This record gives sequence, C-alpha cells and structure tokens, in this order.
Amino acid sequence: MTTKAYVVGVGMTKFEKPETRDWQYWDMAREAGTAALADAGVPYARVEQAAVGYCFQPSTAGQRAVYELGLTGIPVHNLNNNCATGSTALMVARQFVEGGIADCVLALGFEKMSRGPLGGGAADVGGSTSPVARHYGIMAAAHGFEASPPTAQIFGNAAREHMERYGTTEVQLAAVGAKNHRHSANNPNAQFQDVHTVDEVLAAKTVHRPLTKLQCSPTSDGAAAAVVVSERFVTEHGLQDRAVEVAGQAMATDTEESFASGSCIDAVGRPMSRAAARLAYERSGLGIEDVDVVELHDCFSVNELLTYEALGMCEEGASGKLVESGATTYGGRWVVNPSGGLISKGHPLGATGLAQAAELVWQLRGEAGARQVAGARVGLAHNIGLGGAAVVTLLRKA
Repeated sequence: MTTKAYVVGVGMTKFEKPETRDWQYWDMAREAGTAALADAGVPYARVEQAAVGYCFQPSTAGQRAVYELGLTGIPVHNLNNNCATGSTALMVARQFVEGGIADCVLALGFEKMSRGPLGGGAADVGGSTSPVARHYGIMAAAHGFEASPPTAQIFGNAAREHMERYGTTEVQLAAVGAKNHRHSANNPNAQFQDVHTVDEVLAAKTVHRPLTKLQCSPTSDGAAAAVVVSERFVTEHGLQDRAVEVAGQAMATDTEESFASGSCIDAVGRPMSRAAARLAYERSGLGIEDVDVVELHDCFSVNELLTYEALGMCEEGASGKLVESGATTYGGRWVVNPSGGLISKGHPLGATGLAQAAELVWQLRGEAGARQVAGARVGLAHNIGLGGAAVVTLLRKA
C-alpha cells in the first residue's frame, strides 16, 4: 500500500561562480536545508531520513552536510548520479515516503566546483576507467576528437547532427540561450542575470561549433533542498497550503538505442529522456498537454531542443521551430526554464535537480515573483546525467 508524496518545503542558495564566496559545501547545505525546513515549518528533529547528492566530494560528505542542521542520528544516504544527482535525491526521498518507510525525508544536493570547463572522461576514450568512455567512443567514431571541452564537444556534435538531419539553424540554437538569459534577469538566485540578444549569443566566444559560451552552462557552487512528506504528515501538521504533490516520477538509463545508432543525439540521452517521460506520464495520469511550466536540463542549448522532442512538446526534428515560434516562453504554450535554466541560473551538479524542483514549487504556489507563470497548476522537471540517467518529475498543486 503506497501513500502519496508531497513537497512541503524548498530552499536553495544563490548559485555562484566558483571561488566567488568564501564558503564550504557544508555552509551551502546549511543555507539551503535551513531554508527548506523553514519554508515547510518543520524542525529538523522531525526529519527521519536524508537523501544527499553530490559529485565532487568524498564519501560521507552527506553526513558532514546535514550535521550542520542537527545531530539526530538519522540515516543519511549519499548519492552520486552525475548531473542527475539532485533529482535522484528527490526520487529516493519520494520512494521512502511512498513506500511507507518514512513520513518526512530531506532531499539535499550541493556542489563546490572548480573554475573552468567540466571534464567528461575525454582522456579515457576507448579505455576502461571512465564510465562515459562508451559515450565518447560513439562521438569519436562519428566525428573524431577535437581540442574543445569534452562535454561541450559531444553536445556540440549532437547539435551538428540535428542541423544536418532536420535543418535546425544556429539562430534557433541561440534563441534557447537568449530566452534563458532573459528569464534569469528576474531570478535573484541565478548566477547570471544579464539579458543577451540572439545576435549577442551568436557573437559570443565559440566553445565547440555551433555552441557559443552563452549557450553553455557554467560551473557553479550552490545547494538546494526539499522536504518530502506523506499525506498523513501533511494532514497532521496542517500543511495543505504548502503541499505540492509529486504526481509522477520516473528514472530511465541508457538503452540499446542510445548506442546502436552511432549518433551523438542518442548518446547524450534523448532515448532515455523519452523513456522517463513516458513512464512519468503513465504514473501520473498527466500528459505534456496538462503541463504549464517546465524546468529542463539545458546544459547546452541543443539539449533543450532535444528535450522538447523527448517530452512530446513537438515532433522529432521540429524543436528549432518550436523555440523560434515563442511557444516556450511567456505568452507561449509553455514557459520553459523560467529560472534561467542551467545556462543562466548555473549548474552545480548535485544541486541542479533540486533547484528545478524548488522553482516549480514556487511557481505552483504562486510565489515566483516577477517570473511567475500565470495560473500554473502542473510543472515538469527534467534532469539528465551522462553515463547515464534521466529523471522526469511531474508536480501538481495539491
């Protein structure tokens, strides 16, 4: 017998360029965790378990982080799932609640990163030490290997394939970056809050053609958290006005399709994003037509386009025209990445999925201020990590 799971409190730090603030990962965790608990009106003493995600800290860093909130002896589960780590923490918390294991779980994610482009196992192509060697092997076989940052390279090559296959243009790719930078101007937690035109995005420094710097997510420091509780907990503590239901959630990993085609489009995750979306729709009874606001994994502009297709927002190959039409911004069919997305809000790996959830909870409660999506009732979060994992979460105002 399962019970429904609800998010009743969220919090996050401002996402910062690495080394901007003199803080440690536990400082970030304390700030985000304290904010989430205060938002819920729940003391840390009521938390029964914690699911903590990060990629660049040693084992049991999750304990060091939550010890800033209290020393209550609860189980702490340390999680690492590449860029999908934050949503993995949310999923573990949700499963504990739905399965009746706990009534109140804290999901927490953080990252303290180094400046410069993110690596991706490029040196291990064809070797056995990198978990993404197979993915980069697909890229190297199809496109060779260049001197640009490896993650930008594999996504940039996916963009080249999309352009060749479907006629997608550099202007359409740049429109994603321009949209998300424009959205972040209203987000005080975003790493960048500058507005850039499509022409400015196109004119920025090329990272890996056709991707320019303003189409790539930066390395970031930051943390985010969510308090996930049972329906019984909501009722007993009078949290109905704070509660947002986790209506459906699914994780998918790479399939045969990810590698069989030899395409970077598939190697970077469109098949597993499609599979996770399909499962999340089935479990929630909702479809993309019910969704009002979307926070998706725009690590690079091309991945936003690939995700439109995976989520069923348009036909395969039509995503460039979709963003160009204005359908994914204010006044359009959906508002995608009102937070600014990874491109402009920032991308501390362990925190990203939970920051997406925080933004959607604020939107569904009508608490998003100048970036509020009018009448938002259903939100969708999409978080993906190479290696691979894709998590799609549907949230609905209770």
